[in-house]
Amino acid sequence: MYSYTSPRENVVRYSPWCLLQDGREVLQTVTAGHAHGDGVVAFLAGINDRDAAAALIGAEIEVERSALGPELGVTAGETAPADGFFWVDLQGMEVRTREGVRLGVVEQLFETGANDVMIVVGAGRHLIPFLYGSVVESVDGARRVITVNWDPDF
Repeated sequence: MYSYTSPRENVVRYSPWCLLQDGREVLQTVTAGHAHGDGVVAFLAGINDRDAAAALIGAEIEVERSALGPELGVTAGETAPADGFFWVDLQGMEVRTREGVRLGVVEQLFETGANDVMIVVGAGRHLIPFLYGSVVESVDGARRVITVNWDPDF
């Protein structure tokens, strides 16, 4: 599977999984797992052969937020704000410059290796490095606004 956790093999720590496939939801207990190439191999209770595993191809995995623990969605070495956040918290938030210019909303985030990047979509499309404390000045979860030090023409 492809995992959005960091490190990617952490996804096997978050059990149970709710597997979403073809309009159905099934709870599955993770019994083991490890990184394998660019992905992760997981072992699920009751899935004992290749055919049963193949039937799960394309399923999406959801976990209860409480299973995620205290780790916050910030790049290693950065200091998280006191109230913290995960990437999913940032999606859909409005992004404004420090001068108050609306850039759009966070469509998604992705890793580049050097730093995480927000894709902000509004009148234009902006790829803004998620560097908390320098480019990203604040994340206001209550107002759902991210303030950035960013040139709107870039």
